[in-house]
Amino acid sequence: MSLLEKLNSPNDIKNMSIAELYELCEDLRSFLISNVSNTGGHLASNLGTVEITVALHNVFDTGIDRLIFDVGHQCYTHKILTGRKEVFSTLRKKDGISGFPNPAESDHDAFLAGHASTSVSAAIGMARARTALNKDYSVIALIGDGALTGGLAYEGLSDAGHSEEPLIIILNDNEMSITENVGGLAMHLSRLRVRPYYLSLKQVYRKTVAKIPVIGKAIDKFMRKIKTAIKKAVLPSSMFENMGFNYLGPADGHNIKEVCKLLKIAKGMSKPTIIHLKTTKGKGYKFAEDAPEIFHGVSGFDVKNGKPNEIASISFASEFGNTLMELAVENDRICAISAAMQSGTGLDEFASAFEERFFDVGIAEGHAVTMAGGLSKQGMIPICAIYSSFSQRAYDMIFHDVCLPNLHVIFAIDRAGLVGDDGQTHQGIYDVGMFLQMPNMRVFCPSGISEMKYMFKFATENMNTPVAIRYPRGGGDVYSSKDISLEPKLLRTGGEIAIVTYGRLIENAMKAAEILESDGISISVIKLTEISNLSYERLSDCLSGIRRIFVVEECVAGGSVASVLALTLRENDTSISVNAINLGSAVVPHATAEELMELFELDAKGIANRVLSATEKQTKTLKLIG
Repeated sequence: MSLLEKLNSPNDIKNMSIAELYELCEDLRSFLISNVSNTGGHLASNLGTVEITVALHNVFDTGIDRLIFDVGHQCYTHKILTGRKEVFSTLRKKDGISGFPNPAESDHDAFLAGHASTSVSAAIGMARARTALNKDYSVIALIGDGALTGGLAYEGLSDAGHSEEPLIIILNDNEMSITENVGGLAMHLSRLRVRPYYLSLKQVYRKTVAKIPVIGKAIDKFMRKIKTAIKKAVLPSSMFENMGFNYLGPADGHNIKEVCKLLKIAKGMSKPTIIHLKTTKGKGYKFAEDAPEIFHGVSGFDVKNGKPNEIASISFASEFGNTLMELAVENDRICAISAAMQSGTGLDEFASAFEERFFDVGIAEGHAVTMAGGLSKQGMIPICAIYSSFSQRAYDMIFHDVCLPNLHVIFAIDRAGLVGDDGQTHQGIYDVGMFLQMPNMRVFCPSGISEMKYMFKFATENMNTPVAIRYPRGGGDVYSSKDISLEPKLLRTGGEIAIVTYGRLIENAMKAAEILESDGISISVIKLTEISNLSYERLSDCLSGIRRIFVVEECVAGGSVASVLALTLRENDTSISVNAINLGSAVVPHATAEELMELFELDAKGIANRVLSATEKQTKTLKLIG
């Protein structure tokens, strides 16, 4: 029986020898690779933090001490060690455990996480709460060097450094975010990696001087006066020390003995401390070590050769990348911006072909947007590719730096709508309301890949305002039409009831209309390609003879198209009633997109049932009134 199988509690780790801790790490790696090959998930980042996580549980009690993961996708080992080993096969599945820390799931998960750069701010908040309430526990934030490209991390560091609150920040330095890190911080950390040589020299000096009788102390005092000059000559000044932190490292993050030692030292310090640990992303699995960007987030794969079980079909992201390539050949003003999501947004080939027109800014969505504004103001046509859930992080910049000055920036909003397995922090269900609030913003929602390609071409060649083009993850069963129009379109003519929808839900709406037809209810279907500028004049032709509409959407109720249409129709004194079929105010859990569609009645059957239920209720009400 392996050590992992014998493990009943994280407290068992505290009694293990160093040799046993290493053995446990090997067991954990095998367990991770075996399970994630079936469930999919974030593999490379978890393999790279096994020793750090084991060391943390050796030194601290996460049921009392507060361990905050930045981003959180590297929390798998922590979950396995804190009572979720037996249910780990349910990772990211419906009703299973989340792929990110979730306090609702376990007391050992100190803080909800899913987006980058948040851990230091949360940690200083918890440390201050501890002091204010006179409690006794340690606070530890685990943050990767990729997350340090986000501005919020520096706001937290700036405050924490001068706070004098005892807390520990572990910098997991693997030189990667998802793709290779970029920017000045990466260069700074690279220079800091010479520090072990300096520290070794320092230790030798102290041992030697201490042995000199009588004059040893005098020599030491003299040498301390010139230590700063030597340090500056050998080692660049540490940014973290200048901010007020004790700085320990860099050290090998896979050396458990060393990591445990540093954690114990930091635990005893009375001021903010940073431990800088160098790790290898994908450690222990050759395919993940060789291609950590591919194994950052994976679907099921064959452990023996690292190849995916299913080859991805054509997708919105890949076709977005192809379209941008074609447009960039024709127009040298087109450029692309990524916030550390080059591969995920389909920009790999563009980055290679147009290196001088591709900008990866790291995990810094706000900066990406404002930089796009600057590029546009000076004559470029920037396409800013961001996942829907991450666009929330740049709300003010989209509003203030692009929309108010009415700059021609095109936002490629990937992962719009229900995303699925990554759960509540990654669902793309909030951007509809966000973008509809923005002045001058045009918002388009293609129902198929050919329509998306047309929209990007139209937006680059025929528009001069801010534009957001929203599309879902993957490709999937979506509605396609040869007759592409940006105007509202009546796809199916029925009776006095119409389903109004957009994006990939067109397909579900058409199928729902067929189901209802078989029940004797004739339904019209109206397709919206643009969800902004929904004036009554634009809609009137499609609404002729309609008395009731059901607006079906993959978004929350607040700021939905349904609410916009309800107001528009009321202001124009129409008698058309509006029903909303959307996600309401729900926090959407992890499951496949298909399972979530069924759960929230956005699949064909669910839409048909909602319409049928509402019409039957209305008929009964009318009979009672009559």
